[in-house]
Amino acid sequence: MRLDTTTIIGIILGFFGIVFGFVLEGGHVGALFGLSPAVIVILGTLGATIVGVPLAELKKVPKWLKIAFTDQSFGAEEAYHTLVHFAEKARQEGLLSLEQELETINDKFTQQGMQLVIDGTDPEVTKKILESNIAVLENRHKVGIGFFEAAGGYSPTLGIIGTVMGLVHVLGNLTDPEHLSASIAAAFLATLYGVCFANLIYLPIATKLRIKNQTEVQTMEMILDGILSIQSGENPTILKEKLKTHLGYLPEKKVIEKGLGEELVQKW
Repeated sequence: MRLDTTTIIGIILGFFGIVFGFVLEGGHVGALFGLSPAVIVILGTLGATIVGVPLAELKKVPKWLKIAFTDQSFGAEEAYHTLVHFAEKARQEGLLSLEQELETINDKFTQQGMQLVIDGTDPEVTKKILESNIAVLENRHKVGIGFFEAAGGYSPTLGIIGTVMGLVHVLGNLTDPEHLSASIAAAFLATLYGVCFANLIYLPIATKLRIKNQTEVQTMEMILDGILSIQSGENPTILKEKLKTHLGYLPEKKVIEKGLGEELVQKW
């Protein structure tokens, strides 16, 4: 399991930029830390976000964070080679010859689609079943994306609430002018936390999850196109050209066609 370095570097760089800029203005780093504003913003945001999420989905938060902070390969390269191989074998030996190889496929989506083809399912039915699987996947991913987008929306508001609460406390203690300025500064920390957490953590994570969702969906659409091409008996050469088109839109490092040594997608 590899870490997604862009997520980690981005968050660190964002917070570093804010803290370093504050120091350049003559501020002290210690002034940016306050327990009560952090509790109000973090727990308040978490509570507000939890309200809109069913318990069954809430249990997936650790999984969503893992996806955001780890690097995944959605198998576009492997799917390309598998589909090309299946197309060539089906062309030479027929679709039934593929059944014995289904167990070697790790991707359940590809396995399901090829099983439908081998079973002689109508092409339109095959297409609808696989498209339904893609739609279900997207809807499932939208819950995680929506969770962090909601947190990004609530966080600044909770920051303002924390600041107002702090100012209420300050105005109730005007008889202590020595600590007045420090109390006002501490009150505004809540707003700072709310805006920072929203724009440096919650919303960027939602964006990362959305991008990974799009990549996975595009990979599945490539597989769907390949499966339908195999079912229709298209020439393997035509199939390769179709898959190359899909691969051009996927962030795979490289996909080299076996036997030809042709690089389909340049290394990013």
